[in-house]
Amino acid sequence: MDDQSIAQALLDIYRRLLAHFGPQHWWPAQEPFEVIVGAILTQSAAWGNVEKAIANLRAAEALSPGALRRLPRSKLAKLVHPCGYYNAKALKLKSFAFWLGNHYKDDLDRFFDNDTGDLRRQLLSIHGIGRETADSIVLYAANKPIFVIDAYTRRVISRIGLAPEKDSYAAYQAFFTEHLPPDAELFNEYHALLVCQGKNVCRRHPLCQQCCLSDICQFAATNLSP
Repeated sequence: MDDQSIAQALLDIYRRLLAHFGPQHWWPAQEPFEVIVGAILTQSAAWGNVEKAIANLRAAEALSPGALRRLPRSKLAKLVHPCGYYNAKALKLKSFAFWLGNHYKDDLDRFFDNDTGDLRRQLLSIHGIGRETADSIVLYAANKPIFVIDAYTRRVISRIGLAPEKDSYAAYQAFFTEHLPPDAELFNEYHALLVCQGKNVCRRHPLCQQCCLSDICQFAATNLSP
């Protein structure tokens, strides 16, 4: 497929998912710092458990960089216990809080004033923040156009038959950013819809008969053939 055909195919997938599932209203948080906390806690965790951990942090008045720095790591680990890997995640939260204080005096607006590439590079320098977490922070907290890649996105796109030649995070990200307009709102909604599709329909054992993409999906064509 040429670039124009790929762009049209990606927009067609987006429109179908939006019509089927409706707007997803991501990221579910009250303010940008909570988005960052959620992005760190959701690593290898179900979102429902992350919500419990965030509720614990809110009840303990610990949803701020200063509060996270002051809180003993053992107590922080207990608060985020519901989302698993709680000792490691407590360290990651404290690492980010100390980094933000040291580099930006807790001023997220000043931090977010960096361009997308520099913002991402700085996030990746912080203990415990990998590419998916960094990109989630850039997109959902800083509202900058970068496409978040996760296992659901790879599964849906590869089954349809649109996967890039190289199976890597960078290749999938480039596949979206090079064929879609650089629009944070579009990237936000598109990623959320792909997650919804991956969780509810395009599962490990997919429900192809219920899928709004089945007529354009190579996997479904094989799976549904008599």
